[in-house]
Amino acid sequence: MPLSLHRGTVTAVVDAFEELLRLEVDGSPCVAYPRLTGPVEVGDDVLVNVQARALGLGSGGFDVLHANLTRGLGMPPEPGAHVMKLPYMPVQAAIRHAEESEPLADSLAGRPVVCCSLHSQVAPVCAGLGAGLRVAYVQLPGGALPVSLSDSVRALRRLGLLGAAAAAGACLDGDVHCVSTHSALAWAAAAGFDAIVCGIGPGVVGTGTKLGHGGLAAAEAANAAAALGGHPIVAARVSDADARERHRGVSHHTRAIVETCLAPVPVAWPAGRPAPDWLDGRRVDVDVAGWEDACASLGVRLEHMGRGPADDPWFFATAFAAGRLARVHTERR
Repeated sequence: MPLSLHRGTVTAVVDAFEELLRLEVDGSPCVAYPRLTGPVEVGDDVLVNVQARALGLGSGGFDVLHANLTRGLGMPPEPGAHVMKLPYMPVQAAIRHAEESEPLADSLAGRPVVCCSLHSQVAPVCAGLGAGLRVAYVQLPGGALPVSLSDSVRALRRLGLLGAAAAAGACLDGDVHCVSTHSALAWAAAAGFDAIVCGIGPGVVGTGTKLGHGGLAAAEAANAAAALGGHPIVAARVSDADARERHRGVSHHTRAIVETCLAPVPVAWPAGRPAPDWLDGRRVDVDVAGWEDACASLGVRLEHMGRGPADDPWFFATAFAAGRLARVHTERR
């Protein structure tokens, strides 16, 4: 499994955020994480990983800056950090973790934890949760690992619909870092958040098989939430427009999540939409009236596999249902 590295020159800086840069290297799109690799400027001599673009991957069809040979060498480690992210890999880096300095709750005390199998569900879930709540986002391995790659999380933070983003496990570049999903949930509870949204980063690892996909991270989050005394809610993946049979209607990803949860977990469902028999006893019908306006009011681009709410409305309405159900539980606590 070789790295596909290419040496090139930065020819443009397209977008610049503190935690993410979108560049062009020799005219090809590239992303960089300056908190990991240092600042980048036009003209810099860089190494980029070109493998995703070479393979034509849809969500990863851009290069990733591996090292800046001009101004990224000799960077010191983060002060006080000693726990490695991606340990024993060429890109290992020591990062301070919340467990080392911040309290963790013994119990989630009934807090709702929405468990998403796709990153594109996060924004409509937050629209369903609505304003006036303190909501934490926990990114799980199963898609992109850097939290900073997500424009949705950046926008939801700006809108006040997310208060903080925690990077769990192998994920990195969050507001805080946690060794495990369990500790990330416990950190959010100790920090006083009203609700927690868990999901993988942009893109999803997939093999077309029942168990070989990143969406199963939602089951792991649901199991962790239940074990810690939370109230897990599964956001079902639903589509009427997906060309792939395994994802049409209720995705096989959602069925795998439901079947691998260690105890029955409620699945939020838009009231009035027919549901498959295997959801009986788990489905919780939710009134999703007004979901279109609520999602549109975010001012965030909603898209799943190139389709927006007008193209595949039930995908977004079902995610919205999970957020609205979570809000109901915050009001009952």
